[in-house]
Amino acid sequence: MGMDVGGESGGLNSQINVTPLADVMLVLLIIVMLIAPLLQAGVAVTLPEAANTVEKPDNDANTVLHVDAAGRFYVDNQMTEESQLLATVQRALDRKLERIVLIKADQGARYAEVMDVLDRLQRAGIEDIGLVTERRLRGAAGG
Repeated sequence: MGMDVGGESGGLNSQINVTPLADVMLVLLIIVMLIAPLLQAGVAVTLPEAANTVEKPDNDANTVLHVDAAGRFYVDNQMTEESQLLATVQRALDRKLERIVLIKADQGARYAEVMDVLDRLQRAGIEDIGLVTERRLRGAAGG
């Protein structure tokens, strides 16, 4: 590879051995792949379960509105007062490419609070709204 000294030609081989570089890069890639999902920790909410959900990975292109069991609101993991909720959501949407709001409401949150948020978002002209749920396992009770 890169250790040919002398030989018939009598000169040194000046090729770079890239095997250690490739090994280091693969180790770094594995580390990044393992650490990246851990960095996406958000607001701790227990999502309700539903049987008809589709997998949609969290990414930074989405604006996520959390409603916890105590009725507090978080826009992109930042706590927001209810009076400033629409303005904060609008600012978050202006920074994103996709104008979609995903609502992650705790199953202990009051239904009226979630519906009030949905109504306020729609009155503000935000029409692309999604409700995020956990996938119900097959054979689970109640389904």
